[in-house]
Amino acid sequence: MTTSRRRYHITTFGCQMNKADSERMAGILENMGFQWSEDPNNASLILYNTCTIRDNAEQKVYSYLGRQAKRKQEEPDLTLIVAGCVAQQEGEALLRRVPELDLVMGPQYANRLEDLLEQVFNGNQVVATEPIQIVEDITKPRRDSTVSAWVNVIYGCNERCTYCVVPNVRGIEQSRTPEAIRAEMAELGHQGYKEVTLLGQNIDAYGRDLPGVTESGRHQHTLTDLLYYVHDVPGIERIRFATSHPRYFTERLIRACKELPKVCEHFHIPFQSGDNDILKAMARGYSQEKYRRIIDTIRNYMPDASISADAIVGFPGETEAQFENTLKLVEDIGFDQLNTAAYSPRPGTPAALWDNQISEEVKSDRLQRLNHLVATKAAARSERYLHRIEEVLVEDQNPKDSTQVMGRTRGNRLTFFKGNINQLKGQLVKVKISEIRAFSLTGESVI
Repeated sequence: MTTSRRRYHITTFGCQMNKADSERMAGILENMGFQWSEDPNNASLILYNTCTIRDNAEQKVYSYLGRQAKRKQEEPDLTLIVAGCVAQQEGEALLRRVPELDLVMGPQYANRLEDLLEQVFNGNQVVATEPIQIVEDITKPRRDSTVSAWVNVIYGCNERCTYCVVPNVRGIEQSRTPEAIRAEMAELGHQGYKEVTLLGQNIDAYGRDLPGVTESGRHQHTLTDLLYYVHDVPGIERIRFATSHPRYFTERLIRACKELPKVCEHFHIPFQSGDNDILKAMARGYSQEKYRRIIDTIRNYMPDASISADAIVGFPGETEAQFENTLKLVEDIGFDQLNTAAYSPRPGTPAALWDNQISEEVKSDRLQRLNHLVATKAAARSERYLHRIEEVLVEDQNPKDSTQVMGRTRGNRLTFFKGNINQLKGQLVKVKISEIRAFSLTGESVI
C-alpha cells in the first residue's frame, strides 16, 4: 500500500462545537497511531465533520465526498467517514447516496470513534446516530492551537427555534460536571495553554440538568457558578464562553464577568432579528426590547465590553419594514462583530415548510445591506482602540507578514504587531494601537 497507510485527514464544517469535536476525534486517531495529513489524497482515513445549518455547507460535503468515493474505487483500503450534523440528520440515507461510505456517525459519538472504527476495520458499514448518554471525555485532543483551547461544558440544546436543526441532531442538553470541566482545564493549564473558551450550543442553560439547588431555591449549578469555580485554575490566564441565549442571560452572570479578572469582557449573544413578530415566529422567547436591556446592562457594568452576535435575514415572511427593524437594532447597538446569514431552510425544521419563503434575490440584497452596516459600525467601534494600550495574547505569526505576530485583545479584536513568534507565542503582551480597521488592529509592543 502507499505511504498513506496510517494517515488521516479531517475537514470541519460549521460551528465551534464541531471544531472541538474534530479536535477530540483527531486526538483519538493519533492515540490509534494515525498521523495527520494536510492533503486528503495522501490519507488512508478521511473524516468530514459536517454542518446542516447552511445549505452550501451540506452541498460542499457531497462534492468532497464524490471525489473521495471515486478514489475509493481504485483504493479499497480508503476509510471514508461522515460525522456531525449532516450524518445525524441523514443517517442511512447517506449510505444510499454514497455507498462507498464506511461510517456515518452523529455528533454525540465523537468520543466513541475508536470503537466504531474497530467495527469498520472488521468489515462492517456502520451507522451510529441513536441518542446516547454523553460519555465523559478522556481523550487528549490534537488541538489546532497550543495557546487557546475549547472546553465543552454542555452538549445538545432544548430550545426549539423554528429555523434550527441543532436540537434534532445534537440531542437534549447534557451538562458535564463542574469537576470534570475543572480537571480538563487544569490539564490544559499544565500543558501550557493560556486561554480557554467554554463551549455550549446554549451555554446559559449549563447546569439545569444537574442535581442540586441552593437554600434559596436557585439551581446550584449555573454558568455563573461554574465561572467562579474554574476561575483560579493555574496556568489559564483568560476565560471566554459562547454561545449565549438572550432568554437566559442574567445580571448575575454579567456581574461575575466584571468581578473575575480572568473572564474576558467579550459577550457573544445572538439576537437573530430586530423585529418582535419575526422573533416570535422564530420561537426565540424574547423581544428586541429585552435584548437591548441586556446590552444596556452589560455596558452599564463594563462600558468597554465587546459585543458580538448572530443575525438572520430573509426569514420566512420577513417584510422590508421588519428587516429595517434589524438594521435599526444594529445601528443603535453598534456590534464589534456580527455573523450574518441569509435564511436557509433546513430539512426537519418547521420554518422550512412554511409557504411564505423569501426569494433568493431579496435575501441576498438584505444580506449585503446588513453587512455594509455591520462593517461601518465595527469600524466606528474600533476607533476607541486608537492610541490605547491593549493586552494581546500572542497566538501565531501573521501569515501575510513574517515579521509580525498576531493575537487577540481581551475584547477579541485580532491584533498584529512586530515581534518574533518563537519568543512571544503564548505571551500576554501590552500593545499600543497605532492603526485601526473594522475587524482588526495594528500596534507596537510596549514591553
